Amino acid sequence: MRSNKLASALILGSSPVLIVLAILLSVLYGAKEIDVDTIRDALFHFDPGNVNHQIIMHSRFPRAIGALLIGAFLAISGAIMQGITRNYLASPSIMGVTDGSAFAITICMVFMPNSSSMEMILFSFIGSALSIFLVYTLSTLLPGGLSPVRMAILGTIIGTFLSSVATAVATYFQVSQSISFWYNARLHQLDPTLVKLAVPFAVVGILAAIWLSKSISVLSLGEEIAVNLGQKTTAIKFMATGSVVILTGISVALAGKIGFVGLIVPHIARFLAGADYRWIIPCSGVLGGIFLALCDVLSRFVNYPYEMPIGVVTSLLGVPFFLYLIRTRGGEKRA
Repeated sequence: MRSNKLASALILGSSPVLIVLAILLSVLYGAKEIDVDTIRDALFHFDPGNVNHQIIMHSRFPRAIGALLIGAFLAISGAIMQGITRNYLASPSIMGVTDGSAFAITICMVFMPNSSSMEMILFSFIGSALSIFLVYTLSTLLPGGLSPVRMAILGTIIGTFLSSVATAVATYFQVSQSISFWYNARLHQLDPTLVKLAVPFAVVGILAAIWLSKSISVLSLGEEIAVNLGQKTTAIKFMATGSVVILTGISVALAGKIGFVGLIVPHIARFLAGADYRWIIPCSGVLGGIFLALCDVLSRFVNYPYEMPIGVVTSLLGVPFFLYLIRTRGGEKRA
């Protein structure tokens, strides 16, 4: 199994510096530019009466941390999905998983308007699981359904259907404005309290992904090979899918639907780190967080001084990448 330990070590070893730089850029730039001295003063000599200090500590810094975490969660989810399905198009957004989470959150807000943040996170998990179940069940039942393009089409159809139902329900019950956040992700509205609640779940999801990474590497070679090597493929897929449900559900609960991170980043990580998921998963996490943080910074300048939803920026990068994959690998049944 090909791996590039040097490139992987460089990515992981340089990650603290890259993360700090991403946070710095996120805090520095926006509708109101802030200099480095002001950031230092806010961190070490916080003045509640200083507007710039308030912006840094209560808006931009939590936003930067949120972008890093959500990017990591989505990228790891995409890497897991691509590994266990051997599908180069698999990702939470392409397979409708994020749509399922947003759908469940909509149902929660309509029928349980006084739900706690924890209940909203749990509903997001349920929605993720529902989408995955529908996509894989239909893929198994339909002829040729396990081909990457067919699964992507099914995921898109199911995601669009769930989004349409959610929109219809929200419109009927007049809560469209309330759910718009989850369909037009804006990181500046991220709730820091929700981040704290989500962290324990995220730790479980990431540790599960790392623990399963060796088994995912074997499974990515093909199910028959994995079985011959003694892998319990059903159990591995179930646990890996659970990790995807947790990480994707948290991401949507925190910031709404953000597409293509889970598609683009694992391919980049695989290109740099090789085929070993013991390296792909952590590298995807690092690169995914930095990627989304930089996309967030870019979203502030696309339509300056107004902010563009970050999902628009990731789509502008993701759609060409998606088409490139279809063009270059569209004839493959499995990745």
